[in-house]
Amino acid sequence: MTFDQLALAPALLAALPTNLQHPTRVQQLAIPAALAGRDLLALARTGSGKTLAFGLPLLQRLDPALAEVQGLVLVPTRELAVQVSEALQGPAAGLGLRLVTLCGGVEQAQQQAELALGPQLLVATPGRLRDLQGQQLLTLAGLRTLVLDEADRLLEMGFWPDIQWLMKAMPDARQQMLFSATLPAELEALATGLLKEPARVEADPRNSVADDIEERLYLVNKSSKVPALISLLKAHEWPQVLVFISARDDADGVARKLAKAGIAVAALHGEKEQAVREQALGDFKAGKVRVLVATDLMARGIHVEALPLVINLDLPASAPVYVHRIGRTARAGCSGLAISLTCHGDGEALEAIRTLTGRELSLAALDGFPVTDKPASGEGKRAPRDKQANRRTQAKRSIKQFKGKA
Repeated sequence: MTFDQLALAPALLAALPTNLQHPTRVQQLAIPAALAGRDLLALARTGSGKTLAFGLPLLQRLDPALAEVQGLVLVPTRELAVQVSEALQGPAAGLGLRLVTLCGGVEQAQQQAELALGPQLLVATPGRLRDLQGQQLLTLAGLRTLVLDEADRLLEMGFWPDIQWLMKAMPDARQQMLFSATLPAELEALATGLLKEPARVEADPRNSVADDIEERLYLVNKSSKVPALISLLKAHEWPQVLVFISARDDADGVARKLAKAGIAVAALHGEKEQAVREQALGDFKAGKVRVLVATDLMARGIHVEALPLVINLDLPASAPVYVHRIGRTARAGCSGLAISLTCHGDGEALEAIRTLTGRELSLAALDGFPVTDKPASGEGKRAPRDKQANRRTQAKRSIKQFKGKA
């Protein structure tokens, strides 16, 4: 199948990059339903082309003659907002549409000036959009289509209050599309409850990992993780490596240790200023730094062309995040490698990931790093009744002290 078989406008087809000839499975399934104006819940693996699956029909349904916001794409991070905007800017311009990106870390005055030009499409993070809407610097009264990209993340409590607030400012008669690579069972009812008689697209088995990703898991001591990482980086000539770590503070610390070992590295996390974040990601994509140490800010939707390797320095507490993390490699038909350095303390997280993905994920030893740590027994230092006895003794002492003072 080719894109011109999907009932897309000739002007839109002409604006597509020349290397895009054949739509991916999620694009084949989602675009016709979206063009028909139906609400849509689409689940597809990371790197499967979801941005154009919602972006192309969204653009086609906008009217360039109306200088008002008709389409809105909500995303969880600034980096993803920029990436989605870059992917849609060319086709939008080809149709005479104005697109504005709204996210934190950018001067509000600049965004106000762009809004004054009357864009038809916004790509935004919920917090900044709510700020501008609350100041009455834009209106969503003319909105026709709402897209939640990385929908499962946007439905979590960190974003959901802002999403609800924004929806109250939108017309009831609007098309809504939810796209994600994962959808935990606990969010299923919330997601489907937002949609009216939706078309449901599952281009791949739910919560699945791309077939072209090779996964390797090594068991090491917790204190050996950074030395093991440095050893792996020095033993192999990987040109680009994305290293994931859960804690912001640790990202900077690990980056310093890698730099001290002579490795070109940058760190990226949410506490850094937007300009610094953009510089770090830009340098990594351009090959100016070999290793990017990042928090899960980078786990969602971010595309790095032909990224060969992802390394988890720890396993995420949330199993779906693992799927998103390793999905930064093996994108758009490429193959990739995902390495996880685990310790005994990662046991619960590993079991949750195995359950979610249905993959065996066996642990291997890493040469030069013998495991001497012991698994936690799960038992406290005292039996439960001993703790209760201890509390009773302490209570008696407290009563005697109180009586003595009286």
